[in-house]
Amino acid sequence: MKSMKTMKKLFFLSLTTLFFISCSDDNDIQPDYVPDAFEKGILITNEGPFNNGSGTITYISEDYSTVAQNIYRTVNGVELGNIVQSMGFQDDNAYIVVSNSKKIMIANRYTFKSVDSITTGLVNPRYFLGAGGNKGYVTDWGDPNDNADDYLAVVDIRNNTILTTIPVAFGPERMVPYNNKIYVAHQGAYGQNNLISVINGTALESTITVGDASNSMVVSGNVLYVLCGGKPSYTGTETAGSLVKIDLSTGLVSETNTFGTTQHPSSLTMDGENLFYNLDGKIYKVNTTSISLPGTAIVDGFFYALEAKDGKLYATDAGDFASKGSLKIYDLSTNQEIQDFQTGIVPGGIYFNE
Repeated sequence: MKSMKTMKKLFFLSLTTLFFISCSDDNDIQPDYVPDAFEKGILITNEGPFNNGSGTITYISEDYSTVAQNIYRTVNGVELGNIVQSMGFQDDNAYIVVSNSKKIMIANRYTFKSVDSITTGLVNPRYFLGAGGNKGYVTDWGDPNDNADDYLAVVDIRNNTILTTIPVAFGPERMVPYNNKIYVAHQGAYGQNNLISVINGTALESTITVGDASNSMVVSGNVLYVLCGGKPSYTGTETAGSLVKIDLSTGLVSETNTFGTTQHPSSLTMDGENLFYNLDGKIYKVNTTSISLPGTAIVDGFFYALEAKDGKLYATDAGDFASKGSLKIYDLSTNQEIQDFQTGIVPGGIYFNE
């Protein structure tokens, strides 16, 4: 009898073969799949060509020995749609947010075999957060040119239907959970906003004012760190980026650290007591015990997404936004690149499938 490890290697060989076949053959061919073939690895959501074509998902095994492209199509024989904005997990399922196609595709996170989909009640979905129990949340811009129709959709995980919607300020994006509440950053859709919405159950409890264009967040202990990009120069009213600390025990801003007026940081992530983010073609590190901006530049490069985990920094490079991108991995003890993998077009999200 073949071992599971051997079966997985054979499966990935079939994935590779099928991938090349599917590039030249429009027939939907679905291979046999091995249980848990995509566990213990890195998943990259690739947005795909803007306004045409389909986004994809890349899998990289935990030991870096295997890379599989376009795994959803390979397993299911169909494309995800345009644009693959993001992905979230709830229990054994991956919720793949396909923004321009106004839907969420749901697959088993370990096999990527299709489970279900949500195709009604969404207008311009952005991010999914599994909240535990029977609920999930989806941020939705509505019509991005209308600042009054944005909302969070509350998903019933048991049947993957939308239970209700919660009206919120314009431009809701990323979410983080803390103490049975959901904190939503409002980057501002096609404009800029400066709020964090606090969601309690199925209601908007309060809002917290932060800097302009809050684009990413991390929670450490009872502190929420919010990175705000500031208004860009093309708005005519350029404002500085900022790093804001919110005391989650009180819901109040405890500290605001400001960048230079022309500095617009993005992609906040955290490992241990260090924060990492993008700014002007460099990745910076800031120690939370004594915040001094901009911090220390550790890596050169223009990156689209960042995630730090267990002493490593994962960074995607979207290149020209029209051809395949890459995922680079850095050892944070030396700040040296240790791996470089090809991804799909516009790799916009990094997820760890554990």
